[in-house]
Amino acid sequence: MTINGYSDRINHALAFAAKHHDRQVRKGTRLPYLTHPANVAIILTRYGRDEDIVIAGILHDVIEDCVRENYTRAMLEQRIGDKFGMTVLDTVLAVTHRTVDDGGTDLSSDERKDDYLERLIGASEAARWVCAADKLHNAGTIVADLQRTIDPMTVWGRFNAGRDGTVRWYRRVYERLRELGFTAAIMEELRRVVESLEELAESSQTADSGASPSVRR
Repeated sequence: MTINGYSDRINHALAFAAKHHDRQVRKGTRLPYLTHPANVAIILTRYGRDEDIVIAGILHDVIEDCVRENYTRAMLEQRIGDKFGMTVLDTVLAVTHRTVDDGGTDLSSDERKDDYLERLIGASEAARWVCAADKLHNAGTIVADLQRTIDPMTVWGRFNAGRDGTVRWYRRVYERLRELGFTAAIMEELRRVVESLEELAESSQTADSGASPSVRR
């Protein structure tokens, strides 16, 4: 079943995400964090995805970002499964960065990214849709912010990976999805955004070095 907008379950998912992301903001901004999962849901709806995928898009960061004193990871998993079903939970888990591997060993920041990309191999089509929509909105937001600012480093400075690491991450995710044969229409939009991000990164790097921009042919 595809969906074109509002449903009671989607409204419930938005309320659930709002509760758990309460007082969280987007990196380097004062925007409520909920604007991100809400936009991911809009993207998925725009591409005609079904209700479970849209709900997973709304909830995709809850387990990763909302573990705190009142909610353990296990509690959040159970709450999502109980309220929205195992299909939604499985999709959310597939796009959640893990902090430990299957053996219980802590993962470094780089290892978490490698683990995420590795788990996309066995992820469902639904999870790949959520992954693509998530990265499309995040990368697209960076592009928009870079185009509005006169000092690109105020944008790049939000990210622990810095400019080069951030750009490389979005390229890696796009390439992994493509390698896995994920050819949904959203991939063309994601490709364009990743390329725009790379071009803006190159421009800011050129400005930093004081060199003349290279001519692309």
